[in-house]
Order: sequence, then C-alpha cells, then structure tokens
Amino acid sequence: MTEKILKNDDEWRQQLSPDQFRICRKKGTEPAFSGNYWNTKETGTYQCVCCGNELFDSSSKFDSGTGWPSFYQAINSEQVATKEDSSLFMKRTEVLCNKCDSHLGHVFPDGPQPTGLRFCINSASLELKKK
Repeated sequence: MTEKILKNDDEWRQQLSPDQFRICRKKGTEPAFSGNYWNTKETGTYQCVCCGNELFDSSSKFDSGTGWPSFYQAINSEQVATKEDSSLFMKRTEVLCNKCDSHLGHVFPDGPQPTGLRFCINSASLELKKK
C-alpha cells in the first residue's frame, strides 16, 4: 500500500507553479496543444509533478490527436486511482495520483490496443524523467 502524502493548499502553493496548483490541486485543465509533453517523443518515465510517483512509461504514450499527452496504460494499477467525475454536465472518469491525490486528467474507453484505454493527462501534472 502506498503511503499518502498529505499537504495543505499553502504547502502545495509553495511547491508548485500557479498553473500546476490550479490543475493538480484544483482539478483544472490546461488548453489543448499548450502543455510541454503533448507532442514529445522522448523516452522515459512520466512522474507526478507533485510527489514524484512514477505514473506512465513513454512506451505506452501515443498521439491521440487531442492535444494532451495520451497513454494506453499506467505503469501499474497501483500508481493511479480513478473516480467518477460528473462535472461539466457529463460523466467521465477522473485519473488521480494514488500517492498524493493530484488530479492528472481523465481516462476514456477509446484508446488503442492492448487496453482500449486513453489516459488523457495534463502536461502540467507530469514531469518526464528521461532515460
């Protein structure tokens, strides 16, 4: 079981940029085609910008055409958590870091094989550790 990282908003604000705080801690979304990683092809591991938890490997990244980094699977199911999101008058599945509860993005059932999933993730919630 992953030990949770618990901080208050002031502690997160000291650690994160204003955009990172808005997206990761307040469930925001960056504009499409604006983040650092939507079009990157570099190899490595994508970590949570808040806590360093390893979330996605570049080998599962694909171009979804949406303008956000997209992955067909997490490194393992223990790294991320999901929960129902009924905001914006639609039903979606939110993806969170399982270690610090950072908002990462959403997962949709329209991705490529082998999973058929598309983890649509905000660049601001990620940090790429290059191989």
